[in-house]
Amino acid sequence: MSATENNQAKDDNDSGMAAKDPAKRRRALLIVTLFFVVLGIAWLLLWLFVFSKREKTDNAYVGGNQVTISAQVPGTVVAILADDTQLVEAGQVLVRLDSTDGDVRLRQASSALAQAVRQVRQQTDSATGADAQVAARRVDLKKAQADLNRRLPLIAAQAESPEIVQHLRDGVEQAQAALDAAVAQANAARAAVEGTEIEQNPAVQQARANYRAAWVAAQRNAIYAPVRGYVAQRSVQLGNSVQPGQQLMTVVPLHDLWIDANFKENQLRKIRIGQPAEVVADVYGSGVKYHGKVVGLGAGTGSVFSLLPAQNATGNWIKVVQRVPVRIAIDNKDLDQHPLRIGLSTETTVDITDAEGPVLATAPASQPVAETNVYEQMASKADAEADRIVADNLGRKSN
Repeated sequence: MSATENNQAKDDNDSGMAAKDPAKRRRALLIVTLFFVVLGIAWLLLWLFVFSKREKTDNAYVGGNQVTISAQVPGTVVAILADDTQLVEAGQVLVRLDSTDGDVRLRQASSALAQAVRQVRQQTDSATGADAQVAARRVDLKKAQADLNRRLPLIAAQAESPEIVQHLRDGVEQAQAALDAAVAQANAARAAVEGTEIEQNPAVQQARANYRAAWVAAQRNAIYAPVRGYVAQRSVQLGNSVQPGQQLMTVVPLHDLWIDANFKENQLRKIRIGQPAEVVADVYGSGVKYHGKVVGLGAGTGSVFSLLPAQNATGNWIKVVQRVPVRIAIDNKDLDQHPLRIGLSTETTVDITDAEGPVLATAPASQPVAETNVYEQMASKADAEADRIVADNLGRKSN
């Protein structure tokens, strides 16, 4: 018999002895049982301290602002200065329209403002002249009254003829009438300018407002980006005749993004505002994790806000588990390192260990959700140009 056959026979004998030994069988069974018990306890502890403290969903997508760029004045497109996928800065010109009509209206408004300032200056000078005329008429009246008073004693002594005294009385009445007319003219002249400086005169303010509107309209032939972001959905073409409100392109800021995580209704029991969250985007895989926090829960389920809401009160009804969007803000530092695009799929996990926070917002927002100063700068430039025109026509240099 060979050595191999001897070893095989020995192993068969050992196996037979082990199978026939009840103690070894019980020990093996005990080891297997203990293994599964330990595995079960480990799973229970893992569920109690880890899985039960988290809510997870893969029905979650990246959200962000989509800023629609549209025309504010009618015109013809003569230049397109940004295209899809390109980065644009706030205040950068994206599209230019033909400026001919706007320039004409701006020149007309500029001339009207200059004319209004000059007319008010003339009215102010006329009011000053009218006041001088009142003073002169008062002097004339005083002189006529003095002449009459000197002649009245002479008529009593029959040293003056009654005709001369009557002429003097007529002269006093004429002087009084001239004074009254001068006062009325002065009042009329002052009514147009009294109480305000030339710059604050209503006629000047009206012309200034018209100029400001024309200046802003002329500037709106250049369509600016209100925010920093990336161009998408460009539909405008050269030569297009555009109207106010017509969409030309979209600018998408890829900062301050959020996640709209659609949790099932039975997952919302312990989700609260302020809870930390962890996000994994499919585009980068599990190796990249984004950190964020819950900032709010939707006011209704997705089906309620759908184009055709379900009519559950009609016909046969099948219960469908609803989902509610939970908004999760992402840390911008993570976005700087690994940029995301709106609409990307993610897997979101919310830590519900601390379930003491509010379910709904308790106070209105104290800060703007988004803002831009691009248009404020435009208005301030319009005011500066109007100030220059007013100053030039007042005969003094503008600052």
